Amino acid sequence: MKVEQIYTGCLAQGAYYIESNREAVIIDPLREIKPYLHKAEKDQANIKYVLETHFHADFVSGHVDLAKAAGVQIVYGAAAQPSFEAYLAQDGEVLTVGDVTLQVLHTPGHTLESVTYLLKDEAGKDYALFTGDTLFIGDVGRPDLAAKSELTQEQLAGMLYDSLRTKIMPLADEVLVYPAHGAGSACGKNMSKDTFDTLGNQKKTNYALRAEMTKEEFVKEVTDGLLPPPGYFPLNVQLNKQGYANIENVLNQGLQALSPDAFEAVVNETGALVLDTRKAADFALGHVPNSINIGLNGSFAPWVGELIPDIQQPIVFLADAGREEEVVTRLARVGYDHTLGYLENGMTTWKAANKEIESLPSISAQEFSQRVQAEKPVIIDVRKPSEYSAEHVEGAVNMPLSSLNEHLVEIPKEEPVYLHCAGGYRSMMAASILKARGFDNLIDVAGGFKAILETDVPKTAFVCPSTLR
Repeated sequence: MKVEQIYTGCLAQGAYYIESNREAVIIDPLREIKPYLHKAEKDQANIKYVLETHFHADFVSGHVDLAKAAGVQIVYGAAAQPSFEAYLAQDGEVLTVGDVTLQVLHTPGHTLESVTYLLKDEAGKDYALFTGDTLFIGDVGRPDLAAKSELTQEQLAGMLYDSLRTKIMPLADEVLVYPAHGAGSACGKNMSKDTFDTLGNQKKTNYALRAEMTKEEFVKEVTDGLLPPPGYFPLNVQLNKQGYANIENVLNQGLQALSPDAFEAVVNETGALVLDTRKAADFALGHVPNSINIGLNGSFAPWVGELIPDIQQPIVFLADAGREEEVVTRLARVGYDHTLGYLENGMTTWKAANKEIESLPSISAQEFSQRVQAEKPVIIDVRKPSEYSAEHVEGAVNMPLSSLNEHLVEIPKEEPVYLHCAGGYRSMMAASILKARGFDNLIDVAGGFKAILETDVPKTAFVCPSTLR
């Protein structure tokens, strides 16, 4: 028996490959399916099932394309209602894979159709749980994503409490827990950086699995402090439930190399958004006017989903040489299938064509320190409220990047505005968005708050009632 976790850091997502006696299953695959097909081919195994734990909200699964390519069934729990053909397994049903079995456990709460797969080894002993978003390491799935008018998040949290205590917690302590996500995912509140653990250790350390915990306590703690989910989540659920374009077609369309003139023509004719995926420092030095910077070397796909509300939005992009396919793939992972091409050779050809170029001032933390003490400027901290509350520059106003568009009228245009985040990734995104909306007096603080901590800028650990001038 082989069990392999295939973890994708950008999405903090875990897919799973299980093989026994030349039969294999894939659990919660990502959009690009070739790696799974290659694994099975290398093991001389036939993929028997594609297993889904639920309709994912934070990424588009590869279930439809993979099942078609392998000629197999997609398996959901009995409560799922996909628009395409799938096998709906009953609670307690056993699926055989080579010399091992997977038992389907209906575990509603995160969503109504959520299931957990219990892997039993060749001897029939419980070996591992593939929990999807029902149980994370250090946390449980948020119960608000499937809430409807007739079903509150409190009711779903109550279902989750029952699922954990009747289906999962009675299992042996040595059973391994393999969740669908880890730290950084918006599907939970406080997930561990660990990507798997024993169930016994989770019973000791996971707040939601306390033995003496009442349902009322569970509901209160699980629902407390939930931030609004990213806007693209319902759109991804819809794609996972109804189906989507073939990934090869998406790649072929998105990997068209465009000359500067063709690039401009596509933008003008389609209203495409210009997405610059280069590092913040490169973007600051020179970029295409009105482009938005979301760097590929970070939580790229989740931020695309957070900042570009329409997954149907046409997109053209700039990327470092050799990373073009990575951009299109990572966009497709969260449902952005309308990529229309990229600027061939990036800013080099743009400059050679004498096209207009814009830049953004970016200063060191030390220079920022000197200006703060001499000028008392407008400072916008685009980190999360929890980061800001822990410690921040005195006088800085907190405008989290995810809600920046809600605060545009509060930002002055007639005087310099300094922006920072924790390390420089988010602040350049914020600066690019503001610049594209007509704010021209922006200064980014390179290195963010981590660099500012090493200066003598006055800081405080208390939320200040600061307002912008």
